[in-house]
Amino acid sequence: MIDYTSEDGFEPANFTPGFLDHGGPYWLKIVGDRTLVGLRLADHHRNYREAAHGGVLATLADVALSYQAYASEQPPVPVVTSSMTVNFLSPAVIGRWIVADAQMDRIGGRQAHVSGKIYDAETILMTMSGVFTLMRKGGGK
Repeated sequence: MIDYTSEDGFEPANFTPGFLDHGGPYWLKIVGDRTLVGLRLADHHRNYREAAHGGVLATLADVALSYQAYASEQPPVPVVTSSMTVNFLSPAVIGRWIVADAQMDRIGGRQAHVSGKIYDAETILMTMSGVFTLMRKGGGK
């Protein structure tokens, strides 16, 4: 059973500078064949209703799903989001530690299908799924 309450074992993601610098900082932890992505919700994530903005959660979903596809092979394969679906289930409280947990559902020569959930402790904040194009050289596996 994964403990979604603890920041223990998470390390800075150190993603390439750009857009993700504004939404993070993000933290990574490898658990078996999955990589958890953590985020401490800060004041800059706040919406007008005093909770985390939905775009923050949607971005975290994209980060976690795409990272799972990216890291599913060695060496990692760059990916591009083709489609993503998110379902907001509960508001995310500023100041809380939240964790996105994604799993590979299917991977082929050109696409990866990934799904998962975002948690605040045992509360599920969001369900998510996505299809990612694998940017392999030569176009296939």
